[in-house]
Amino acid sequence: MTDRADLGPKQALQKLIVGNSIYLNTSDSLASVSHERARETAQNGQRPYAVVVSCSDSRVPSEYIFAAGIGDLFIVRTAGNVIGEFELGSIEFGVQYLKAPLIVVMGHSNCGAVEAALANQGDGYLSAVVREIQSGLNGVTDEGEAIHKNVLHSKQRILESPIVRQLLEAGQLMIVCAEYDLFTKHVDFFS
Repeated sequence: MTDRADLGPKQALQKLIVGNSIYLNTSDSLASVSHERARETAQNGQRPYAVVVSCSDSRVPSEYIFAAGIGDLFIVRTAGNVIGEFELGSIEFGVQYLKAPLIVVMGHSNCGAVEAALANQGDGYLSAVVREIQSGLNGVTDEGEAIHKNVLHSKQRILESPIVRQLLEAGQLMIVCAEYDLFTKHVDFFS
């Protein structure tokens, strides 16, 4: 079995694209979630080939979307895929210590957090999520455009990390943006 950490950034992205195609075209997953795979990763550690930053929305199961199994993806999920200090620390852990060669920042259609930001709604700690999303919208009012802008804003937050920037500059890491469509199950990747 090829060690997932041996994949380069472009190979990791291709693996996700193929995984999404499998998810779109079959009702079965080829992802390894076996007891053997669980034991293997428990004994030998995790070597994910990508860090996926996505929304906490229960309709956006990244492992399924990319037909990935145990140990394949390092997932960071928050409402509206927003990035703060804890999320950035998690991302840094994934790329620096686990050597994941790819970061995917993925938003999705019908995102409730983006809708709340557009409507200026949110009580309690949700208001912090709403403010963070709003800070990247630059006056956008269309929901589809807001989802796109929010993904790009989260990517910019990730680029604030000196560790991420250093790995990018060394060619050891790639960061891409993506949007998942809840209706078609297709992931559209973009820069």
